[in-house]
Amino acid sequence: MNVVTMGVHVLDVLVRPVEAIPEGQGATLVEDIRMTAAGTAGGTALTLAKLGASVRSAGAIGTDPTGDMLVQLLRRAGIDTEFLVRRGDTATSASVLPIRSNGDRPSLHLLGANITYGLDDVPWDAVAAATHLHLGGPELIGVDVAARILSYAKEHGTVTSVDLLAPGVLGSFEQIEAALPHIDHLLPNEDQVLGFSGEPDLAAGVRKLREAGVGVVAVTRGGDGALVVSADGSETVPAFAVDVVDTTGCGDAFSAGYLRGVALGHAPVRAAVLGCAAAALVAQGLGSDHGDFDLTAAEEFANSGKPRA
Repeated sequence: MNVVTMGVHVLDVLVRPVEAIPEGQGATLVEDIRMTAAGTAGGTALTLAKLGASVRSAGAIGTDPTGDMLVQLLRRAGIDTEFLVRRGDTATSASVLPIRSNGDRPSLHLLGANITYGLDDVPWDAVAAATHLHLGGPELIGVDVAARILSYAKEHGTVTSVDLLAPGVLGSFEQIEAALPHIDHLLPNEDQVLGFSGEPDLAAGVRKLREAGVGVVAVTRGGDGALVVSADGSETVPAFAVDVVDTTGCGDAFSAGYLRGVALGHAPVRAAVLGCAAAALVAQGLGSDHGDFDLTAAEEFANSGKPRA
């Protein structure tokens, strides 16, 4: 699997556990503070690399120390960062995530350079040569830009997938409509399906996305697993029962596991099982890069792990 992960790259600073911010200039002790690469492109790249894919990242980051750290973390994971463009006038996107004891993760986020990525930055030859293109956060670069990139990939036989970044409440169908006919696999969460489709329930939202041209819609639903809808029908895939430490990066890990399964020739439902397994492995520690696992370990977990009741 030769994949280009394009779009949102973020440096996450995670602090755990945090139940409340101290008043005034007060202080409190925490158990862990760490940094990791993240984002709908960067986080997905991390888990894809663990699962044995050859990964090249493409996106926009700053020339600041935050960008330097992000590049270092991606390279340490075995990801080719040649196609990350550096902006001297814009900061690298970053988030501060105070993780609660139950794994919830409110965030403080800086959009940064991600929104500056455009057609002049795209490594077109690499996209054409890749087996897969995963575009994370197309709504940030504009639907017309995203549609052009995805259509080019499809014209050259590259399998396309998309994950959204914005919460559903900020979404609209116009933000993604033009790109939908060029997407083989759309990997949103339930809130995004409802928000971006404008429909009142999940089934209607997925139906609208597929009628607009998407091949397969695999919807993540947190502890309820995933819903996979394709021309063959609709099927629910349960999540795995694990002790959750942090849900950061679980959606990106699902995307990575699902796409790796697709590359291995799995049917979408079976690919979603591998996606849920990857998400469960990441959820047991802090940050998008948690877990010392490879494809064999993830497949073994997918086959033997305990589904959530």
